[in-house]
Amino acid sequence: MAPTSQVLVKQTSNVRTIILNNPQQLNALTPEMASQILELLNTYEEDPSVKLVIVKGEGKAFCAGGAVSVFLNVSWKEAATVFYTAYTLDYLIATYAKTQVSLIRGIVMGGGAAFAVHGRFRVVTDDTVFAMPETALGLFPDVGASYYLSRLPGFFGEYVGLTGARLDGAEMLACGLATHFIPLEKFSALEDALCKANTGDPKIINNIIHDFSNKNPKLKEKSQFFRLKTINSCFSRRTVEEIISALEEEADKNKDDWISWTIKTLKKASPTSLKISLRSIRTGRLQGVGQCLIREYRMSCTVIRGKVCRDFFEGCRALLVDKDKNPKVGFRIKKDSLRLRYNMTESNPFVKKWV
Repeated sequence: MAPTSQVLVKQTSNVRTIILNNPQQLNALTPEMASQILELLNTYEEDPSVKLVIVKGEGKAFCAGGAVSVFLNVSWKEAATVFYTAYTLDYLIATYAKTQVSLIRGIVMGGGAAFAVHGRFRVVTDDTVFAMPETALGLFPDVGASYYLSRLPGFFGEYVGLTGARLDGAEMLACGLATHFIPLEKFSALEDALCKANTGDPKIINNIIHDFSNKNPKLKEKSQFFRLKTINSCFSRRTVEEIISALEEEADKNKDDWISWTIKTLKKASPTSLKISLRSIRTGRLQGVGQCLIREYRMSCTVIRGKVCRDFFEGCRALLVDKDKNPKVGFRIKKDSLRLRYNMTESNPFVKKWV
């Protein structure tokens, strides 16, 4: 096993295993890590001796996302360069010529989720936890999230993207974010079997994973996926305001803790981020992965400039730097003023430019 800074590589004949090795930070993807992995994947794609690429994380997480706090101390142009590397990496994974397997144990969130979900085979287990928490930070689900979230059943993608709801491995399989569910006790054995098979044939790889998998892992009694009917009814609405109103109407009919949590979460998030996220996911339904990545890259660069709104910087301060969990600016406004201050509809010139 040869170390490459915070990225490890294990070589087994024609198989290469890339290991994210930043466990103290839950394998948060730093700019250096993204550059190293991009270089490795490009090399493996051109190397005829490499048949299969496996990606996994060291410790308790696959990848907790991008190290977004780095953007607080650099110029927007430097941040744009970092974004460019991340977006290029995810496009490479989404279009990779070699067979690639993501072994997703533990936390997989934000940019880390994109790093895993764009892969061909996405294997989850009992302790897998997925989330897209960007709206709480003043950002939006990015790095191709508008592509894969928009392709979840019904309007489940809007729900996951706007609320940052956490999904377990069984829910990821049920909604299509994962391709296979493997019981935790079989996870190491699966990796060994993939390495010993020494092949990149997708059919053979699929059969190996299938032999280890639990085809129908039981969803928890209170799984969010069982709420799909309500989610479709509420999150299919045209605007964020209409989504919240629909949820409030449901809450009046049914005293449900999940509905109360959903409303509370949406009202705590950045209103700007909610509107951008909703529009982005809706647009993603009509675009390919490449188009989504290009559009989201432009959106990310605009957000990081802070000229339209500085909610991202305030969200990072409140949640990542000072950790007071009390963001100011656009995060705490009355519902009536939300329409006036954050009118991110077709009439807004910035939204036209972004999406």
